[in-house]
Parts: sequence; C-alpha cells; structure tokens
Amino acid sequence: MTTETLAPDDRAGWLGSLCQPARETLALSRRAVLGTIRLPQAWVPSIFFPLVLMAIFSGSFGQAPGNIPGFPEVASFLDFAVAGAVIQGILIGGTTAGSAFAIDIERGFFDRLVASPARRGSIVAGRVMGSVALGVVGALLFIGIAAIFGARVAGGFAGILLVLLMAGILAAAVGGLGIYLALRSGSSEAVQGTFPLFFALLFFSSAFFPRETMDGWFRVVADLNPISYLAEGMRAPIVDGLDWPTILIGIAIAIGLAVISLAAAAVAFRRRLGAG
Repeated sequence: MTTETLAPDDRAGWLGSLCQPARETLALSRRAVLGTIRLPQAWVPSIFFPLVLMAIFSGSFGQAPGNIPGFPEVASFLDFAVAGAVIQGILIGGTTAGSAFAIDIERGFFDRLVASPARRGSIVAGRVMGSVALGVVGALLFIGIAAIFGARVAGGFAGILLVLLMAGILAAAVGGLGIYLALRSGSSEAVQGTFPLFFALLFFSSAFFPRETMDGWFRVVADLNPISYLAEGMRAPIVDGLDWPTILIGIAIAIGLAVISLAAAAVAFRRRLGAG
C-alpha cells in the first residue's frame, strides 16, 4: 500500500506512526543532554581532565617531535595530543551516560518508561543519541581550544568533519557499553567503577605517544589495543591531512566497537525486560 492510495486522514496517521519513534528518541536524547548539562559534576570531568592532560603532555613533551627517533613529523606536540584528548573526553562522558542510565533504573524512571506508550527501542536510542551529541560537541570544543593555542588541522574543514564523525561513532560505542553495564548491574556505582579500565586502555595505546617510539611488552599491548588504531585514525586528519588508509581503519574500528556495544546493550535490554 502506498501513500497515494490512502485517504488524507489515514495518510497523516501513517506518516505520524513513522515519525513517532524519531520524536520519542529525540525527546529522550534531549533529556539526556539537558540532564548532563544541568549537573556540572557530570560534564566538567569530561572536559577538564582531557584539557589538563593535553596541556601537561604538550608542555612536557613539546620537544619530542623531531628529537625522538620514530616520532612523526608534526608542527607541534599539541597537534598530536588533540586526538587523545577527544577520546579521553568521550570515554569519561560514556561512563557518565551509563551511570545516569543506571540512576534511572535505581529510581524507577526506567520502569515508568517501559510501562509508557514509548517504543522500547527509543529508550536506548535516546540515551545513545544524547551521548553522540555530547561527544561531537566535546570534540569540537577540544579542537577549538587547541586551535587557540596554535594547533592546526592539516585536513582543513574536511579533516574536522572526519574527526567529528569518528568522535560521534565512538561516543555511540562507549554510550552503548555504558548502557549495557547499567542494564546488567542496575548500579551507578558499578558503572563508575569501570572507568579505571577505560583509563588503562587509553594509556596502553598510542593515544598520547606514537607506537613507533615504544618497545617491549608495552608495544605489543599497544599493537593489540583497538584504541591505538582509532586514535591514529582520528589523528591523521589533524597532523597528516586526508590520509585515507589510516582514517578508514579508524572509522572501521569505531564502527566495529559501536556494533558490538549496541548489540550487547540490546541483548541486556531484552533480558532485563524478561527478568522484570
């Protein structure tokens, strides 16, 4: 049946039923974003700590480019550090999103959403889209602040868009993982307790130093860590321009992580509903 064969009232109802999930997802993602903005303790860490670490590393290793064998040619260490700051901010933000979802479960808001006419897929999608929006805005903020202090994006406007694309996909992946942990544990404290693991994954990668300068077991771990390839893919538009092989690997890693985490969140969502 096509819209041409429907009466005007039926057509409006048919189109409305298609738009309803989008409206529900938008409303829930708006709630997630506004809820984060209203609580400084929820968003300040995801901005403050990456900026502090970026400043410390840039000040401490400012002479590394051109002086340390294996370090890539970059205009400044600040250019190199931007991608690491973006990823760190998203990891902290994803933990916060998962913790907020767990609080909804603890306080009974999740149960009220499930009992409401809202489509159940919108409950998870709204929180994920909120994480994506915050991740993209955070990435743009880091790029802007770094630019004030002299950083430049070699890939230009297209390079910025590619960084934001990868930031958005990674935010969906981390947000999905946070939701999975919230659904499985039902505890905001349990979700927050996973942050040290994220922090370790970040530092055992090439987010803040190139793999070419590593050796021994640290290099082996960094080579196996998917965050390394994601960081390099996100860094490429900033320091190298449109280095498509590296960029595409980074995008593929981000998509793969997003698919896995969102699938896990969907399974955990169904299990919680079944257990209820």
